[in-house]
Amino acid sequence: MNTLISKDGTIISYEKIGTGPSLILVSSAAADHKDAEQLAVQLANHFTVFNYDRRGRGQSTDSSKYAVEREVEDIDALINEAGGNSFLFGSSSGAVLALEAANKLGDKVTKLFMYEPPFIIDQSRPRVPANYVQHLNNLIGEGKRNEAVEYYMIEALGIPSEYLEYMKADPSWNSMEGMAHTLAYDGMIMGETQSGKPLPGDRWKVNIPTAIMVGENSEHYFHAAAKSLVELLPLAKYQTLSGQDHSAVVMAPNVLSNEMVNFYLKLHQNPTDISI
Repeated sequence: MNTLISKDGTIISYEKIGTGPSLILVSSAAADHKDAEQLAVQLANHFTVFNYDRRGRGQSTDSSKYAVEREVEDIDALINEAGGNSFLFGSSSGAVLALEAANKLGDKVTKLFMYEPPFIIDQSRPRVPANYVQHLNNLIGEGKRNEAVEYYMIEALGIPSEYLEYMKADPSWNSMEGMAHTLAYDGMIMGETQSGKPLPGDRWKVNIPTAIMVGENSEHYFHAAAKSLVELLPLAKYQTLSGQDHSAVVMAPNVLSNEMVNFYLKLHQNPTDISI
């Protein structure tokens, strides 16, 4: 993998493939660049894809004190490496990080693709506990990585506890344990947007073409979140992916790639029209 140095000295590792306009892939919680490898391959036919390990994951290093601003600086460093501007794609909480980067970095981000930002804006599912980040940090401080992943699965993803034993049999569980200390990072990125309250109307000033995609089979709250965000962003489009759910990045990269490419090509033909 290639490496670069972020503003605070953190080493960020990334793979670069393809040709065309640059596109940076921002992973979800408990994931590194490997989860998006097949998506990157699909997208490389149209874009120069930067698929990176977020700080504290994979081959990237970490800093002693986390702040969301540091992750925005990591994306900024990747954009500089890409030539000064880039498209962003983010999935789940990574979509919210990509949104934050687009908000902070201005015209350095020229298009935004988001897959299922996990805002909880109504009562269709339980909200994430107010002390979620603190509890995760306490578990990590006590060396309870397995328990931290369990807590994330139940409280953030809403997975019933009886399913966890089956999930632990999959090799991906060990990988998630290795990244358990970063779960609180994504909790900080989400902030109060998983509290069951409406999204803040003045938080994101993002005036670039934005595709907000949701799987047809995903839970109601993902659809509600996407539709609410579309109302706040002037150039955003809500898209439903037929037959898909929250796992599309890994399980259906071709479907996700096709939607992104179609969005880009239609905008390329008519830059003022975000309709699909």
